[in-house]
Amino acid sequence: MNITLIGTGNMGSALAGQLTRAGHAVRITARDLAKAQALAAANPGAVAAAPADALTGSDVVIVATGYVDAVPALRSLGSLAGKVVVDITNPLTADYMGLTLGHDTSAAEEIAKAVPEAEVVKAFNTLFAQVLADGPQFADGQIAPAFFAGDSERAKQTAKALIESLGFTPVDAGPLKNARYLEPLAALNIYLGYGAGLGTSIAPTWIRKA
Repeated sequence: MNITLIGTGNMGSALAGQLTRAGHAVRITARDLAKAQALAAANPGAVAAAPADALTGSDVVIVATGYVDAVPALRSLGSLAGKVVVDITNPLTADYMGLTLGHDTSAAEEIAKAVPEAEVVKAFNTLFAQVLADGPQFADGQIAPAFFAGDSERAKQTAKALIESLGFTPVDAGPLKNARYLEPLAALNIYLGYGAGLGTSIAPTWIRKA
């Protein structure tokens, strides 16, 4: 796919590496163009672009900023009409131990309201950057799942294909409003990783009997 990736932090860096290794063409953008250029240089198959030029040729946008920066970053790209926007954000408090939204809305829903011309899908938000960077394989042959949720079937199929291309197991979590559950799940994962000391090489999953 031709993908515009917004953000050069831990999540953006991890995704840049995995996406380019999977063969996707990635245009990286950020407020600090120098950081985008450095990340692109470290990942063959990626190029850096200023926000105004970052959508060139891309059908998919992955927003890997903090939640509070997501809408301004998306709007800085220009028209998102016809674009699939993959929201990986979590609306975390300053100490990362809680959420600023919940119950009756979600980060994904608020982003979708702010850029109604785009088709927004939630994905990858329950995975630590460490897991994204290291890949989906866990002990005993286990593969980490990546949940996705959206109201657009095209956006959901795009997210599913992206997840599969990176080797993770896609799990359809339903409509976009179910991001209200995925974001607290991510918060619990963060607590377990940092607050409970389990580290960042963990991922939430469900098990089933044969």
